[in-house]
Amino acid sequence: MNAASMLPGIPEQRTPATPGLAPLRFAALGDSFTEGVGDPVPGGRRGWAALLADSVPDGRRGVEFRNFAVSGAQSGDVLDRQAAAAAAFRPHLASVVVGVNDTLRRTFDIRLLARRLDEVCALLTRSGAVLLTACLPDPGAVLGLPAPLGRPLARRQGAVNAVVHVLSERYDAVHLHMADQAWVCDRSLWSADRLHPAEHGHRTVAAGFHELLAARGLALGPAPGLEPQQPPPSRADNWLWLATAGTGWLARRSTDLLPQLLCLAAVEVRHRVCGTDERLDRQAEAALRNALDAVQPAGAPPPAALRTGERTVASGPLSVPRVSMEG
Repeated sequence: MNAASMLPGIPEQRTPATPGLAPLRFAALGDSFTEGVGDPVPGGRRGWAALLADSVPDGRRGVEFRNFAVSGAQSGDVLDRQAAAAAAFRPHLASVVVGVNDTLRRTFDIRLLARRLDEVCALLTRSGAVLLTACLPDPGAVLGLPAPLGRPLARRQGAVNAVVHVLSERYDAVHLHMADQAWVCDRSLWSADRLHPAEHGHRTVAAGFHELLAARGLALGPAPGLEPQQPPPSRADNWLWLATAGTGWLARRSTDLLPQLLCLAAVEVRHRVCGTDERLDRQAEAALRNALDAVQPAGAPPPAALRTGERTVASGPLSVPRVSMEG
């Protein structure tokens, strides 16, 4: 389902609780990464957020989980269609993982994305939620695109990750860093389309968040298992995806991303031949600084230096205080 459509029926997941003890409420916002694409189960999809929801409460306290994420969602969809409904749910935990679809559109605007994510984070924290965020590997690297095509996407995803790092620190989010090369190279983490995690990838994400939450006293249940229950995608699965869903995806992107991406690749090649490719990095860094300035509170010190490009460099581990989730 495209994010421009109405929100689908939101899957609800409940775990029984001790009578009189209110359940823990967990809301998941984002795109297909959080919706659960790549982790099929009988009757639909599961995904890392649902796996995590089962592992957060202890045996006395139940959980109420709602997944607001929709395939194809961009930052504007999360702000306009998901955030208000999630805030009304008054979650104790709220995950916000979005931005890859923004980088795959010709309308990409890092300043606008930063302002949207800032609004979403502010709305959810005002409702009392502890935020969960993640930075992701750039799709060009995961897809194995050649450098002229991959570097523009790497700059974009690097900028998104930098924004996510800064906002995560400001809102004391539980942040999972997933932009390392290990996420790109481990083929078992990715489904046949190479854009979404496979079951092993979803389980790894859930386990990563669980470890961070447990370290802060916010997850009391056992960690999600890492062992997949389904076999990893085979070569036949890869070809089947390309022949079915993959062709539709390529067709849609051929009228949106592809023309601009080819133009960006041409610019990349021209600068590389002229020896001026560092100019593109400086332009991307200037756009990022402008985006961060747009969401900096008045009088706040500037964020730690962050570099865009093939890999986002964070300013170090993000400090998250212990938070009570009673009520």
